[in-house]
Amino acid sequence: MRVIAGKYRSRPLHSLPGMDLRPTADKLRQALFNILTPGNPEALAGTVWFDLYAGTGAVGIEALSRGAAQVYFVESSADAAELIKKNLDSLGIKDGFRLLKQDTARALKALEAERLHPDFVFLDPPYRMEAEYKITLSALAESSLLTPGSLVFAEHFKKFDPGDEFGDLRRYRTLAQGDTVVSLYRRSPALT
Repeated sequence: MRVIAGKYRSRPLHSLPGMDLRPTADKLRQALFNILTPGNPEALAGTVWFDLYAGTGAVGIEALSRGAAQVYFVESSADAAELIKKNLDSLGIKDGFRLLKQDTARALKALEAERLHPDFVFLDPPYRMEAEYKITLSALAESSLLTPGSLVFAEHFKKFDPGDEFGDLRRYRTLAQGDTVVSLYRRSPALT
């Protein structure tokens, strides 16, 4: 596993053994970021990211490598949180991030209280925790965190469908790579 592009391109990232931690594959990360930066490597400059259920931190680190201004890594596992810190340290990343060692529901409430508005939210709960998709996507839809321009990405197993809509948060695209799919969501305009 490595950083795909940007400032930290080709630098390795560490993971943990076992199946509980399932980093987003390099090819899938590359495909996702290609969608976000079509022919414009500066497209992510200054953006704010939430990397929920962050695991290794690969997605948030990729965003930082490509110019994101701030990434909020949210991870409840102490071992995974330490791994994110190790990956950030190994790349020499000293600022532009916050690591919240808490469950996602509590973190979202805290971030909402700070009146933050991410440009991008990436969530990738352990696949066995299917209920977390509905809980988290519903919480995002009901919160004041998302703006009309915010994009939400949910990585999930191909045989599991997290759902098409959560309040005014609607899936508008999917990206498949092997047994993994990323569902892309955004707020739909209010119907009048």
